[in-house]
Amino acid sequence: MTTSSRPAEDAALDEGSTPPQAPPASADGDGSGNKRRGFPTAVTVLGVVAVGVWIATLFIPAGRYATDADGSLIAGSYQRVDSTLSFGDRVAQLLLSPINGAYGIIDNGGIVDTENAGRMFGSIGVVLFILALGAFISVSFSTRALEVAVASLGKRLGNRGWILIAVIMVLFSLLGSTMGFSVETFGFYALLLPLMSAIGYDRMTAVGTIVLGALVGSMASTVNPFSIGVASGEAEVSIGDGIGLRVVIWTVLTALAVLFVIRYANRVRRDPSKSIGGFWSPAHDDDGAAGPSAEVATKTSATQRWVLAITAFVFLLMIFSVIPWSAIFGATTGAADDLDHEVAGANPFWFQLDWWFPQLAMLFILGAIVVGVVARMGEKKLVGLIQQGMADMIGPAIVIVLARGVAVIMNNTETLDTVLHAMEQIVTGTSAAVFTTIVALVNMPLAFLIPSSSGHATLAMPLLAPLSDFAGVQRALTITAFQMGHGLMLLFSPTNVVVIGGLAIAGVGYNKYLRFVWPFLLIALVLVLLIVGIAAAVS
Repeated sequence: MTTSSRPAEDAALDEGSTPPQAPPASADGDGSGNKRRGFPTAVTVLGVVAVGVWIATLFIPAGRYATDADGSLIAGSYQRVDSTLSFGDRVAQLLLSPINGAYGIIDNGGIVDTENAGRMFGSIGVVLFILALGAFISVSFSTRALEVAVASLGKRLGNRGWILIAVIMVLFSLLGSTMGFSVETFGFYALLLPLMSAIGYDRMTAVGTIVLGALVGSMASTVNPFSIGVASGEAEVSIGDGIGLRVVIWTVLTALAVLFVIRYANRVRRDPSKSIGGFWSPAHDDDGAAGPSAEVATKTSATQRWVLAITAFVFLLMIFSVIPWSAIFGATTGAADDLDHEVAGANPFWFQLDWWFPQLAMLFILGAIVVGVVARMGEKKLVGLIQQGMADMIGPAIVIVLARGVAVIMNNTETLDTVLHAMEQIVTGTSAAVFTTIVALVNMPLAFLIPSSSGHATLAMPLLAPLSDFAGVQRALTITAFQMGHGLMLLFSPTNVVVIGGLAIAGVGYNKYLRFVWPFLLIALVLVLLIVGIAAAVS
């Protein structure tokens, strides 16, 4: 890419010019313009998963556990029930699963439907957040402020890009471990894709930095109220019980993830042909197989510096606003619900915002408008860029809705309790070491069906907690084993919106991501099973 004789700012703000676009958000996942046949798109993968799960529900009998006064399942109370759904009703559940996955409401009876009264179960909040993020990316990228800034930073880092990877991954992992930082990472693709490209790294490096950084932290949660908090509440133990072991696991897995991504990034930087995901380009006219982006201007204008300041403020405010500070540092903590992002038993600090997707969506919309005003864009251009940015995010939005729809199918066919009952039978009557190992393993397929950490914990822990007493295993250790299995599955599950949505935003195919991540998954699985097995044997 060559630079113009005019200042980058003037060229970008010219009404007749075509601004550089945000990182591609196509759901096809290969990041290229080629039409060759290959691995199916993310939308197709999730469509196949939804049909496969629906077919399975035709053969899995409906069943139900009794619940206590708090709504927790009672171990040993499972009974099969006659399904009230006809075959036509089941077909309707499949066809309407994307709609229910978008804005379905769960009622007091546990059924999800758009006509219900109750709490929002669908992912419409995430979808609106993604669209607003696309608008902000489109407007801010049109000023070329980020493009020039990351080129300057990349030039300064030189061969020390690994430091940036390490710092970002440790930060994301820490946030994931303490407050479940995951979906919020969508906003950082706009920053890291061009930054990694400027340093000489590819798309997969950015994906690995974001996904493994955040999800390894969530997997090795220490005081995360949305996983450990809920599980501890259901098991009736303190959220701090077992934190020593969880800190050790977090340290080991985070270090492993950082080294894994840095090793891959350095290999790609030395030899671009080793890239799995292809390289990001602001022009989007490459086939993803070429080397890093060409040199761009590295000096920002006054307007671009203002845009950078606004961008930094928006992203920092986003992080600050979603952290449940009182649940992490307060004297009292409790379980949390990631449907409404509220923590029970924790009185908010005076500075705590407790924002979630509605507020975050408006934050990015307002941020886009402020950037447009500061950059002196005309009304038509600003509105056009906002519309274009939202359009670019339709692919990831569809993927997120489909993933949520899979959970709706299992929920509404009343087959989820039957799956839980099978898990209960598997872990009953085993030794301590075998029990913790099985707990981690059997919760992996359950995490595929229930990606929500709080939802998974709410269903599984009331069953696992009493069983751990019979096996002679501390309940806190059972919680850790449960969380390891849940988190490991979420690192590659196509029903996890953090993975499948992030790949769609980055323009990386799911098959390519699996090719990249499988060695890490194998090593992490062995380490986790060894650690929890040994801990159970010696406790």
